[in-house]
Amino acid sequence: MERKQYELGDIVLMKKPHPCGTNEMEIIRMGMDIRIKCVGCKHSVLVPRAKFESKLKKVLRSASDKGQGAEEEN
Repeated sequence: MERKQYELGDIVLMKKPHPCGTNEMEIIRMGMDIRIKCVGCKHSVLVPRAKFESKLKKVLRSASDKGQGAEEEN
């Protein structure tokens, strides 16, 4: 199985929803642990990288895509 590519600022879809009901999270810190912020209620959670990778379903929006879109508008 291929590892999913993700980076700081990406919006990711997790397998299980946050208690507020949404399963979209934004990556706000990366290292041995990954801090993700709920898109719905803005609560942040620190998750070990191995656990994050197993709970990650897919990357919805990449941070690099956001930057390219802003450049095209100018």
